[in-house]
Amino acid sequence: MQILITGAAGFIGFNLSKYLLENSKLKVLGVDNLNNYYSRTLKLDRIKELKKFKNFKFEKIDITNKKRLNNFLGNRKISVIINLAAQAGVRYSLLKPTEFVENNILGFYNILNLAKKHNIKKILYASSSSVYGDSNSFPLNEKQNIKPKNIYALSKKINEEMAHVFSSQFKISLIGLRFFTVYGEWGRPDMFMMKYLNSSYNKSKKFYLNNYGNHTRDFTYIKDACKIVTKLLFSKKNINNQIFNICSDKPINLSKIINKINKLTNRNPRLFKRSLQKADVIKTHGSNKKIIKKIGKVKFTDIEIGLKRTVKWFVKYYKI
Repeated sequence: MQILITGAAGFIGFNLSKYLLENSKLKVLGVDNLNNYYSRTLKLDRIKELKKFKNFKFEKIDITNKKRLNNFLGNRKISVIINLAAQAGVRYSLLKPTEFVENNILGFYNILNLAKKHNIKKILYASSSSVYGDSNSFPLNEKQNIKPKNIYALSKKINEEMAHVFSSQFKISLIGLRFFTVYGEWGRPDMFMMKYLNSSYNKSKKFYLNNYGNHTRDFTYIKDACKIVTKLLFSKKNINNQIFNICSDKPINLSKIINKINKLTNRNPRLFKRSLQKADVIKTHGSNKKIIKKIGKVKFTDIEIGLKRTVKWFVKYYKI
């Protein structure tokens, strides 16, 4: 069985590719545009790590390039696409909204349209907990109304709507993955945890604690997310045009996470506290009842263990 993972140089795309290569006999084809939204060196190091596996092949392709993507798909027998390619960054969406329209909406349309053309009948795709917007009803479940409050979240909502249309019209099995604050090894440097670790070991890096530390997030360890996606990939149950929260269902205040990291690093960097930033959601807390009902019981990694592994990787990778 041969699958295509788009965004293979990204945080989740890399970790999922590695997990599948280590735990299955799948042939994994990875594509990524290797843009410079954050460190290209980190992305290239991820691909270098994946190339250690004989069942992995990589090609630099932007999913907005329909011609190149069509040629790539036409020369290979691909059973499943896992689309994790997207422009990330909630705050970045305020600065460069066009990039989110082009990459997240047009790019995903290309994936869907070419899957139809090449008779690929199963697609898993990344959505986001951001689609829920601000809510007062927790835990968030997949049946709730969604109210995106930024262009990034809106692009993900549109992805879900496009998936619904293609699934019903062209009999493609589409599975949406609403990821909740995934963290862990090889994490994105623009995200909270990596930014805090960077400031912990580099005094020249200021750390701004938004909303005075009153944000709450449903942190989900990367390997748990990979296990869940893998179970969905191999599930023999009929899963067609469904959306699942990928979350631990255990929200934690950011100030508590900071205290836990400080104990692991024996450091206490200065915090620059500031008010709620535009486009930020105050709290995320997802229900994982639907995904557990579909794939069975999931043993989620304790936050203490996940943080310890994350810090250990950070220190080793950045040679601190």
